Amino acid sequence: MTSPDSGVPRLVIAAPSSGSGKTTVATGLMAALTGRGLAVSPHKVGPDYIDPGYHALATGRVGRNLDAYLCGPELVGPLFLHGARGCDIAVVEGVMGLYDGAAGEGELASTAQVAKLLRAPVVLVVDASSQSRSVAALVHGFVSWDPEVRIGGVILNKVASDRHEGLLREAVDSVGVPVLGVLRRAAPVETPSRHLGLVPVAERGSDAADAVAAMGAQVAAGCDLEALVGLARAAGPLPGGSAPWTPGPVPTHHPSRSVKKSTPRVAVAGGAAFTFSYAEHAELLAAAGAEVVTFDPLRDEELPEGTAGLVIGGGFPEVYASELSANEGLRKSVAELALSGAPVAAECAGLLYLCRELDGLPMCGVLDASARMSERLTLGYRDAVAVSDSALAGAGTRMRGHEFHRTVVEPGAGAAPAWGMRAPERRVEGFVERGVHASYLHTHWAAEPGVARRFVERCRTS
Repeated sequence: MTSPDSGVPRLVIAAPSSGSGKTTVATGLMAALTGRGLAVSPHKVGPDYIDPGYHALATGRVGRNLDAYLCGPELVGPLFLHGARGCDIAVVEGVMGLYDGAAGEGELASTAQVAKLLRAPVVLVVDASSQSRSVAALVHGFVSWDPEVRIGGVILNKVASDRHEGLLREAVDSVGVPVLGVLRRAAPVETPSRHLGLVPVAERGSDAADAVAAMGAQVAAGCDLEALVGLARAAGPLPGGSAPWTPGPVPTHHPSRSVKKSTPRVAVAGGAAFTFSYAEHAELLAAAGAEVVTFDPLRDEELPEGTAGLVIGGGFPEVYASELSANEGLRKSVAELALSGAPVAAECAGLLYLCRELDGLPMCGVLDASARMSERLTLGYRDAVAVSDSALAGAGTRMRGHEFHRTVVEPGAGAAPAWGMRAPERRVEGFVERGVHASYLHTHWAAEPGVARRFVERCRTS
């Protein structure tokens, strides 16, 4: 194993555009290297929750996100080192095209920026299905666009034949970039999608494991694994001063409080309907002194005994609306906890679950609002400020977040809104009622650790 101080061997898997095969190559490479006995640290650029689930399945480790918009560029290295601690190699899957980032923000949150922050070589996955010699111009453009981005090799995807491969190799050789793999046109690995992207691992069971195994076999057969590992080892040390991020020390019990109150139990929604979460959130809650327990709103008929606070993240409640509605016992348990004034943090899917109804089906009824599916996709980074004091943040707290949904909640904000947005339009959004903070906005608490500490303290005192 390699210690963080000496520089974790690492690669960034990028592409000229979405749909080129990044996820197949990155996940397959993780699985292939894990199959060779390496401890592989999986990472994903951007706010995506779904790909890290496949990464975790491939490696047996938690998939972690690296988002320079949500967390700031200064946290990319530390969060990477935190996830890669004790690993032999790290594989980072990019987002969109290599140089695509937050709209109107230059390189911010792009794969290229993360690669530079990590001083990691990039492997460019090129969909070669409709080109031959032109691939040289494409690769040359990506190599020369930003001299600080080191493209160490190319993997050619969807190659038709031996002759096609020969033409492509000759073209790429003229640019001076090595071809590190060739994947032939084949029936795609079964990774079904729906309205927000790939179907999450938690919903697919053994089918997801079979898909990851197929990706691993495909990459192992078509790529030069030794050359890829060698490129990763050439990454060298991270920028000076980088140290692993830490959620902070676990506090000791307050002498004037009972053990129960000193270590409040925080229930976190999981299961197939609520799969969107960042691993750092649970780590921050535990470091703030909470006992973190997971429950499944599709199966558990009541909240865990002794629950003092509730976190309901993102996911797909719209897909499981009937099952969630049918679990009347849990809906009642959630409503009783919220009405008691206990802290409840709900993001996106959690917001829908707390509404009166979702697509006409009864939900928890904590919020006097109705939710429904929509044809319109709401997607993008947001710069937000807390409008109302809540269990998560004091009024005036600034945070960056991300919206990603095809649903509508009416009304969109309560009498005490959760957030005020500056872009793409000025508006208020979300609900703060009693101990409830409910909003569409996904946030990454590592950027503002005080959020978790405040939430746990409210759990102690509510």
